[in-house]
Amino acid sequence: MQKFISVTGVAAPLMKANIDTDVIIPVKRLIGYQRHELGAFALEALRFLPDGSENPEFVLNQPRYREAKILVTAENFGCGSSRESAVWALASFGFQCIIGPGFGDIFTNNAFQNGLLLIRLPATEVDSIAAELAGEPSPVMTVDLQDCTVTTPSGRQIAFEIDDERRQALLEGRDEIGMTLMRDAEIVAFQERDRAARPWIYDTTPRAVAAT
Repeated sequence: MQKFISVTGVAAPLMKANIDTDVIIPVKRLIGYQRHELGAFALEALRFLPDGSENPEFVLNQPRYREAKILVTAENFGCGSSRESAVWALASFGFQCIIGPGFGDIFTNNAFQNGLLLIRLPATEVDSIAAELAGEPSPVMTVDLQDCTVTTPSGRQIAFEIDDERRQALLEGRDEIGMTLMRDAEIVAFQERDRAARPWIYDTTPRAVAAT
């Protein structure tokens, strides 16, 4: 997993509530594609019209937002199923950070496990950021995970909170296994103490089965 320190880039406002994981990546795209290929189908139902052409009214198809690295969303983004592929699709599309008032619980866990930063802010603050992005000539923002700040196009800084363990994992580019291995010395020490106190737990000698 790559380290996440900060990101500066175009931010796109997608202010539609309750976008679920099937909208983020339809189930029909989960067969026959590698995870890095799923970005082509991210938000497919919103990005394209029934005839397969781009929907010109959809925000991510507008020229000023095409290279977006940051997504600003409405309430309950990522609700629905537990598919981790929703996060893979968004990351493959190019998003590194999503800002919103709330996210689906399983989606949240999957996002952090795959290096995608989710930032929760009050709905009024998210609405204010979205309005600023829509009105600024250059909708570029900076998200700094070291300082835990969001800098809007106008230069306004907004502080955000994040779980310390998740923040550290992103800064160091470690998934849950990587974070666990950081405590390898403690684990080994515990096993040695436990082996001395309860040796039978570690006895792998095959036992004879009594005939009946």
